[in-house]
Amino acid sequence: MGDALQRTALYDLHIDLGARMVPFAGYEMPVQYPDGVLKEHLHTRAQAGLFDVSHMGQVVLRGDGVAAALESLVPVDIAGLAEGRQRYALFTNDDGGIEDDLMVANRGDHLFVVVNAACKEPDVARMRAALEPLGITVKLLESRALLALQGPAAEAVLAEHHPGVRDMRFMDVETLPLAGAECWVSRSGYTGEDGFEISVPQAAAVALARALLADGRVAPIGLGARDSLRLEAGLCLYGHDIDAATTPVSAGLGWAIQKVRRSGGDRAGGFPGAAKILGEFSDPPAMRRVGLRPEGRAPMREGTALFDAETGGTAAGRVTSGGFGPSLGAPVAMGYVPAALAEPGTRLWGEVRGKRLAVSVASLPFVPAGFKR
Repeated sequence: MGDALQRTALYDLHIDLGARMVPFAGYEMPVQYPDGVLKEHLHTRAQAGLFDVSHMGQVVLRGDGVAAALESLVPVDIAGLAEGRQRYALFTNDDGGIEDDLMVANRGDHLFVVVNAACKEPDVARMRAALEPLGITVKLLESRALLALQGPAAEAVLAEHHPGVRDMRFMDVETLPLAGAECWVSRSGYTGEDGFEISVPQAAAVALARALLADGRVAPIGLGARDSLRLEAGLCLYGHDIDAATTPVSAGLGWAIQKVRRSGGDRAGGFPGAAKILGEFSDPPAMRRVGLRPEGRAPMREGTALFDAETGGTAAGRVTSGGFGPSLGAPVAMGYVPAALAEPGTRLWGEVRGKRLAVSVASLPFVPAGFKR
């Protein structure tokens, strides 16, 4: 394991808990604990899982007109985002592709942005180049950790530390004292379950994590189960299901572009790739992201080629994420196929180790979301 890899504030705790550590996005991160990926996944679906997501980038944007300024980079309604609310957003490029996906919270006198770990540096550079000339300060926070508590018991567990979390709705944000530290809490996550993401000062992160893990309903969860949970939830993983060559509409993320930013809206366009992206609402792209249910037991991993016939036929797309779905007891996948083949129930064939195996297009998510609306 290279010396260049960074460690989060919870590294020693992961070791104490018996985690198997792997390199991920420039960090040493826990891929699983002794219980294993399958049990961690099912525990999160049944009770609550605690994830260390401190490798992700936490950024504060501050200055007059900060919401309008950020709208120059994302096709999302930031100016209309109410104080105390959070929204999913996308950085796009001039070709309409997705440079990263992110969360934006309105915390009153500033915006709080969380970006993917692997995209942290280019995202900060992008924001500094575009926003600092407008008088906006862009500050990457190096002194805060980020925890995610996910699962149907998450509310009850966190309410033991502050009852105010019971009143939070999906995508609400609050500043709350937890385990003696000022924490920035959002009711969100990336597992499809109800839950919370908690930005906590690094110095208090281990104490908070231990306090949560002391609850018998909470188990530590690694990257392995995090990936299978988000896959069952039909959520995109940047660099796999979405990237600089996929557009929001082709990825099925058109819902993230509010009417006010679309053609005819009060603040239509004005973001990178606007002409192409907005044009795809009336002239849909050739390829669509879909759910896929392999008909056998063999998982279809990322990169599996899809065909429209068991033999011969025509290439019909590829798998972008795939694996075993523990909640379903069966393999699941996502991928891109031509629009004509995107209807749920359409039968395709994925080529696995030289053999074509049947797979059906399926509706997403595979597991219904448990968000508290």
